[in-house]
Amino acid sequence: IISQEKHDFDLAREMLSERIELVEREIESLRGKISKTRESITETDKKQAELLEENEKLKKTSASLSGITIDLEDKTNELLMRLPDPIRERVKPLSQRIPNNPEETKLSQSERFQNIAGILNEVNKFNREITVTSEVRKLTDGTSVEVIVLYLGIGKAYYVNGKGNVAGMGTASADGWIWTPVNESAAQIAK
Repeated sequence: IISQEKHDFDLAREMLSERIELVEREIESLRGKISKTRESITETDKKQAELLEENEKLKKTSASLSGITIDLEDKTNELLMRLPDPIRERVKPLSQRIPNNPEETKLSQSERFQNIAGILNEVNKFNREITVTSEVRKLTDGTSVEVIVLYLGIGKAYYVNGKGNVAGMGTASADGWIWTPVNESAAQIAK
């Protein structure tokens, strides 16, 4: 019986030693994983701090761009008042997208810049062209007449009716276009 118990004890001790070694290896493996996880957490914290810093920079840049955008929109609206009707009609889809209240708009900064750039691009093209169009002009006596208008860019225009007896010229001003009758020059303008 003693021999049997000695044998069983030796087997139990060997099994316990193997279990202890196995548990120690598992502990060592878990310590390695914990170390790697801590490194990963530290790296993630660093990246998060960098992203938060970059986010703050972007917010500051966006705030400064917002001021620039509002200023550009205001100046574009002032310019639109000075433009002749044909170009205002051409840019109307874009100019209608300029927000009345910039603080409450749902448009992004990029969309707002695109609107401004689109308007200014069209105005620049119109300014380099000579445009002839047909319009109805109200005369000083209160009557209306259909005229052919020759726009020289965005600053000057001449009109004449089909009979060649009514003529005038227009110039841009801060309040819109000012049309001045020059009937005595109707033949030259028609030419």
